[in-house]
Amino acid sequence: MYGDEETIRRIMTELGDTWAVVGLSNNQGRAAYRVAEVLRRFGKRVVPVHPEAETVHGEQGYAALADIPFDVDVVDVFVNSDLAGQVADEAVAKGARAVWFQLGVIDEAAYDRTRAAGLDMVMDRCPAIELNSLR
Repeated sequence: MYGDEETIRRIMTELGDTWAVVGLSNNQGRAAYRVAEVLRRFGKRVVPVHPEAETVHGEQGYAALADIPFDVDVVDVFVNSDLAGQVADEAVAKGARAVWFQLGVIDEAAYDRTRAAGLDMVMDRCPAIELNSLR
């Protein structure tokens, strides 16, 4: 388990409401699109990060985390595990407060690096599921 209940609750309720969702596009069949909808329903600002920089759910998209011209609280990662570590490192460089790797996204070295950098981190969990369990 990579993310205890206290860390999950802190990320969801205390660290801020601006979430950059890496891998979010307008493809409604993808989990990222549906999770972004849930995050928005719970009051989170969802910023799409995708190479195509699409506007999703009315929010301007960016090709990379570094392109976002404002602070990001949480970076939610919907990319393959092979790419996730690089995204975690970019989140640290961006000054995010937490990183969240989605279900099936696992990189233990990235988890350790991110935690060592002082960020909260959850791995192999879904925030939409966790939000519903907080209620």
